[in-house]
Amino acid sequence: MNSPTSIAKKAPVFRWLPYVGVGALVALLALGLRPQPVTVETARAINGPLRATVSEEGKTRIRQRYVVSSPVTGQLRRVPFKPGAEITAASIVAVIEPLAASPLDPRSRALAETRRTAATAALEKSRTAHALATNELRRMTQMFADKTVSPQDLETIQLRETAAARDLITTEGALRSIETELAETALGSGTSLVEVHAPNTGRVLHVFEESQRPITAGTPILDVGDPRDLEVVIELLSRDGAALTPGTRVELEQWGGPQPLEARVRLVEPAAFTKISALGVEEQRVNVVADIITPLTARPTLGDNFRVEARVVIWEEPQVLKVPVSALFRQNNNWAVYALRHGRAVLIPVQIGRSSGIETQVLTGLNADDEVILYPGDRITDNQRVHPVKI
Repeated sequence: MNSPTSIAKKAPVFRWLPYVGVGALVALLALGLRPQPVTVETARAINGPLRATVSEEGKTRIRQRYVVSSPVTGQLRRVPFKPGAEITAASIVAVIEPLAASPLDPRSRALAETRRTAATAALEKSRTAHALATNELRRMTQMFADKTVSPQDLETIQLRETAAARDLITTEGALRSIETELAETALGSGTSLVEVHAPNTGRVLHVFEESQRPITAGTPILDVGDPRDLEVVIELLSRDGAALTPGTRVELEQWGGPQPLEARVRLVEPAAFTKISALGVEEQRVNVVADIITPLTARPTLGDNFRVEARVVIWEEPQVLKVPVSALFRQNNNWAVYALRHGRAVLIPVQIGRSSGIETQVLTGLNADDEVILYPGDRITDNQRVHPVKI
């Protein structure tokens, strides 16, 4: 049995236990309510290559393309070629039987010959008049040089010589027309076949007229070109095209092969054009022509008017300080990042340069190997504790 003295000694200890328990509870509550570090993704600023590109859709086209047309009006015989057929220069690609002219009856022929005689006489008269006007102009020019005639007199003779020259051309044309009419009607049905030859070695691209049928002069028959000699036409915004120079590197992707093709800008056309975008916005665009330099063995199936994705390299450097684009944000009309320093996010203004769309060049504000926070958003503030997770 405890004595009164021992009970008196333990009483002060039990009296302080409630206070100790309350203090411990308050401490635990303070620890639980303390703001926890925000988990963030980070990446390092590194030195490395960076390039700025412009990506647009382009189309291939044959550099030298020829449209073979009918030189005469007549009956086209069946064309034996199909698209893709190989042809050589000067080979026969089409045969046309010219339309025979109707022979003139004796009375019509006599009238035509009479017109030819009259045209011949008119031509001789015009030649004489032109010769006289030319001699007179020569004398008047010499007299004008000697200051013996007025400028008005010289102009009158010059006009007379010009009128005589025009009259001579008219009469020559009239005589040629009558002689051609007589020559065509004299041929009758004995006109020989007309053979149409290929202008160049290559392949048949399109056959416009394959079956036998009547055609008129100038009707396209087929398209000829060399698919090995390709170039690419890229429609860029005019502001992007104005920044390019001949020799700019281009990468062609999504053309059907496993590796991008290499090309070089040869020409930025001097005239732009207006095009409506998919959003209905008017844009000024310009055609950029690039030569494909990848060997033919690496692109044997690429042909005319094929679609490609062109990536034009407008700027490139082998060594720059760069960070991911997702680390940058606007702060008071300037660019800034949150750098990780001793477990806290520190706001640092930066000056940036070129961007590739994924990475951006940093000119000032950061050093190599500085760790920056990605996708900071509104959840991060300056000097806030964070828990980094590297990607």
